[in-house]
Amino acid sequence: MATNIVTTKKEFTGFFGYLLMIRQDIKSALDRDPAARSSLEIMLLYPGLHAVWIHRVSHWLWFHRIKLVARWISQLARGLTGIEIHPGATIGAGLFIDHGMGVVIGETAEIGNEVTLYHGVTLGGTNINKGKRHPTIGDRVTIGAGAKVLGNIIIGADSRIGANAVVVKSVPENSVVVGIPGQIVKRSHPHLASDAPDLNHSSMPDIIGVTLKELMQRVEGLESEIRGHSVEQHPHIHLPEQDASWEGIDFAI
Repeated sequence: MATNIVTTKKEFTGFFGYLLMIRQDIKSALDRDPAARSSLEIMLLYPGLHAVWIHRVSHWLWFHRIKLVARWISQLARGLTGIEIHPGATIGAGLFIDHGMGVVIGETAEIGNEVTLYHGVTLGGTNINKGKRHPTIGDRVTIGAGAKVLGNIIIGADSRIGANAVVVKSVPENSVVVGIPGQIVKRSHPHLASDAPDLNHSSMPDIIGVTLKELMQRVEGLESEIRGHSVEQHPHIHLPEQDASWEGIDFAI
């Protein structure tokens, strides 16, 4: 695994290391959730953090070959939090699972530092072969609600996966992914490690809408050149301006 993709912190070892990691997790929640009011509230009431904390115990047991107990603990966490994390998954520091209900993280998934997952996210596999079959998520990646990231692929650091996107191929660093299947858009302004967490889900490119608009404009231009037609002669066509709605055409399925 390339070190520039995931730099999972290894210095948190032992009981005191576990406490330090819990402290960093609480800080991550305070930084990324405007509804969070205090550290005590986060410790008591945030199931996303509870799931991560329990996972670290089951993960330790899994890699010390106490696998049945590790699976039992992970299933207990699933029942308590609604979040399913296989004990074999590798998770870096500062993972924040917001709301969390329905999140699934597979056995060979690897998650870097300061990653944010929203509810309904799946980091899943695409085959029944043994070995690496789940995604690798780079540092500071944000994955929106309902998104599915499937297979042995890499999501580069500082990328953002839009809500409900389905991602089945690797994504370069500093990218935005939207749609089904996921379409990759390179950021015009790269997100840096020193920047605030990138949680702005409203800033998502409409690739299909832009393509349709350009295609319709091209068709109208060709009609005007060949037959003398113009937009005024086709009042049923209304091209949307930025942030506006499509009008006059029923896109029935």
